[in-house]
Amino acid sequence: MTELWLRAALAAAALPPFLAFAGVPEPDAYRMDDYRAPVPDTVTGGRVIHTNELKAAIDRGGVVLIDVLPAPRRPEGMKPDATWMPVPRRDIPGSVWLPDVGRGALSPALEAWYRSELARATGGNMAKPIVVYCLNQCWMSWNATKRAASFGYSNVAWYPEGTDGWAAANLPLTEATPAPGQP
Repeated sequence: MTELWLRAALAAAALPPFLAFAGVPEPDAYRMDDYRAPVPDTVTGGRVIHTNELKAAIDRGGVVLIDVLPAPRRPEGMKPDATWMPVPRRDIPGSVWLPDVGRGALSPALEAWYRSELARATGGNMAKPIVVYCLNQCWMSWNATKRAASFGYSNVAWYPEGTDGWAAANLPLTEATPAPGQP
C-alpha cells in the first residue's frame, strides 16, 4: 500500500504544477445534479469569500446573506397522520433563507420569486453586497451566486464553506424559517 501511494505521489510530482493541483473546472452552465460534490474555486460573475472575510463584512454591516439550502419536504407516501419532525435549518444570523433557488433549472415562477426576493433584500440596489451560501461543497450556492450575477447584481460573493464552515469556526447559527411566498 505504501509503495502504491509513493508511486502515485511521484507521478503527480512529475506533472506540470497546473495539472498536479488542478481543481474542479468551472462549468459554463449551471450544475444540474449531484449538488453535494467538490466545487470550483471560482464563480463567474461573483467572487469567493471565506469565513474570516465574511465575519468581518457582517461585523461592518450592510451585507445581504442568502441561504439557498432546500427546505426539507415531507416524505412521499408518509401517512398523513404520521408525525414528521424535520431537522430545523440553522443558518448564519440575519440571513434570508430562499430554498431551492440554487437548483440548476428553475421554474419561471421560482426564478421570478428569487429575483423579487433579491430585490426586496437589497432594497433594489444592484450594487449592494450579497453573499450566497448553503453547505460546504454544495453546488446550489454556486448556481445561485452565478444566477444572481446574471440578474445584474454586481457585488455578489459566494461562501463555499457554508454553514459547515461557519460552525467549524465556532461562529453562531440560528434557527431559520424560509422566506414566505415560495412557489
